[in-house]
Parts: sequence; C-alpha cells; structure tokens
Amino acid sequence: MAISQDETLKGNEKIEEAILGLQEETSQEMLAHVLTVIRRRMNENGQVIVAVEMNPGDSQMAVKSLRTEDGKCWWYAFTSFDEEMKGPESVKSTFLTDIGKLFDAAMTVPEIEGVILNPWNRTIMLDKQLIRIIKPENK
Repeated sequence: MAISQDETLKGNEKIEEAILGLQEETSQEMLAHVLTVIRRRMNENGQVIVAVEMNPGDSQMAVKSLRTEDGKCWWYAFTSFDEEMKGPESVKSTFLTDIGKLFDAAMTVPEIEGVILNPWNRTIMLDKQLIRIIKPENK
C-alpha cells in the first residue's frame, strides 16, 4: 500500500499547535513544550517540506535559505502544505525530508544559522543551540 505524501506529515499539526501556543504565551515553559513536540515528531520519523533550488552552474539541488534582517542565513521548512501556501511567493520546488536528517544537515553548514519552521505563519526559529536541545547527539 502506497503512503500518500500527507501521511508522512500527519502529526505535524501538533507542532503547529505548540508554536501557536508559544506565540500566544512566550515563556521558557512554552518553548520547552514546542521543542519536546518537535523531538517527538522527529522520533516518530516525522517529515517536513523543504524548499529547494537549483545551484547555478551545476545540477545540484540546494535547500533554499532566507536572510533575516540581521543578515543571518537560515534554511526553512514547512510542517504542512497549508503552511507552505501562506507565503508571499509560491515555492517552486519542494521535497519531503526527515526532520532529524534536516537538523543533521543544518548542523554541518557553518554559514547557516539554523532552520526556520513555517516562516510565514506559525513560525519558530531553531538556531543550532535549539537544534542541539531537540537532538542532543548533534554536537
């Protein structure tokens, strides 16, 4: 039986709900709750939608990044197709990836600050310190 794309994203609404709670009440406890929910989804082999682009000059695909006002560069990913569609621009190419694998990759790229989940709406910016809390084996 084939798994539909949506199957691998089932459960990510828990992440969105936790982020909404953090947006409504910013506290260390709410942040800890969000990180726990993300870790739980990662341990369930949960996936996220990652925007990709072709690297000019070669045929390699790269995770798209965005630059924040402070000049730092972040990868971004979406917990659902709904979250992806809330953006100001349509994302041209995407793929599904394991949350844990995305975090592993982000930790190896020095110029990347971390991963922003849902940059347009239910947003959380996971810098490398927060990624280490979610996935302690990432040193």
